[in-house]
Amino acid sequence: MPFKSPFFFIYLYMPFSSQIHFVIFDPNPLYSELKPFLAMGSSPKSLQAILAAPGVRGKRITTISKGGLSDFMQSIAFSKQESREPFYVLDLGAVMSLMDKWTRALPVVRPYYAVKCNPDPAFLGAMAALGSSFDCASRAEMEAVLLLGVSPDRIIFANPCKAESHIKYAASVGVNLTTFDSRDEIEKIRKWHPKCALLIRIKAPDDGGARCPLGPKYGALPEEVAPLLQAALSARLTVTGVSFHIGSGAKDSRAYHRAIAAAKTTFETATRLGMPRMRVLNIGGGFTANPQFNEAASAVNGALQSYFVSDPGLSIMAEPGRFFAESAFTLATNIIGKRVRGELREYWINDGIYGSMNCILYDHATVTCTPLACTSNRANPTWKGDRTYSSTVFGPTCDALDTVLKAHQLPELQVNDWLVFPNMGAYTAAAGSNFNGFSTSAILTYLAYSNPS
Repeated sequence: MPFKSPFFFIYLYMPFSSQIHFVIFDPNPLYSELKPFLAMGSSPKSLQAILAAPGVRGKRITTISKGGLSDFMQSIAFSKQESREPFYVLDLGAVMSLMDKWTRALPVVRPYYAVKCNPDPAFLGAMAALGSSFDCASRAEMEAVLLLGVSPDRIIFANPCKAESHIKYAASVGVNLTTFDSRDEIEKIRKWHPKCALLIRIKAPDDGGARCPLGPKYGALPEEVAPLLQAALSARLTVTGVSFHIGSGAKDSRAYHRAIAAAKTTFETATRLGMPRMRVLNIGGGFTANPQFNEAASAVNGALQSYFVSDPGLSIMAEPGRFFAESAFTLATNIIGKRVRGELREYWINDGIYGSMNCILYDHATVTCTPLACTSNRANPTWKGDRTYSSTVFGPTCDALDTVLKAHQLPELQVNDWLVFPNMGAYTAAAGSNFNGFSTSAILTYLAYSNPS
């Protein structure tokens, strides 16, 4: 894929130097120009695609060694002496590694990244460059993906209950695959997008202990499947497959096996009703990038082998969000206030529950942080070996609910030091607000590239 911008700037951070080195890449990079990245074990094809991707192209990317993220964030914090606003770091190397992990574990399952999880433009651009398709739930999400130059046939409008205006928009731009689980949705689609292919969304038999179950809101019950298929057939709509979602952040991987079995039953119901052969299976999301992913992949592959081995030409898709986004983003927040009450230390930071940490409330997340003492202890900014105190960390708003951590062990930090939060890419900034005048959307994201191996 050729570069479309005249030049590409990359600055290289040297961990043991105060210097930041800038390199200008020619629009048609040769191997030698990619050498700083390729030496780190990168795939030339994947890397060039990411560097040329809309959302990434033209932005500065810092190469960091394995384990060098802390040094990079420290360099940014040191540079923010005048304006100590919170910031994110997106590690594009981590994104590449996660795509490799997905492809190895689930080679027949095409990922449709769930845009709602994190719609950062550089992240979306990188995902598109790596071959991901996209799960969009609204007009705005479709617009964001299409602006990256993604073909509409790489988008599923995966919202079982859609506003009519959004259905009209999907029809106008050629997004021709969506989901449904009710008669009313069939009627809306018949009226405004009759050429759209449909996936019937079924309720998974169980949610696998998901962090955020979706069954109470979406999915046709077993006794509703046949009537809905008949209604779609009567409306002269094409039902091309089955969709389910066990819930976000599932813990019990066996839920995938049971849901795929239920999907097979739906395929058989459609055949019994005399409908055209279904050819799409959408296994939804719920995947995490922790060691449990291998269990989930094994459950999916086993179920596909058990129930769909005799279905040649079946297209299998999934809607992962958290799997790709969560660990790729790290958040740094600045300490703007402090109070000491005996042995208790209380700190105020400039992001919180109404911003990035809304995930604590809405995503049932457990966050953690490490100190970065760029002001009080430059000689030992991570405070290794120092005494710690039971600490409370508050967000910046005037609401007492805005409490990020309690009884968390932290050293004796001071105002203008930093707290760094890992694994902050899933359902964080995407759901933040501007409450009390603290704007989540204003938080900057810096791009880094670590060794994907």
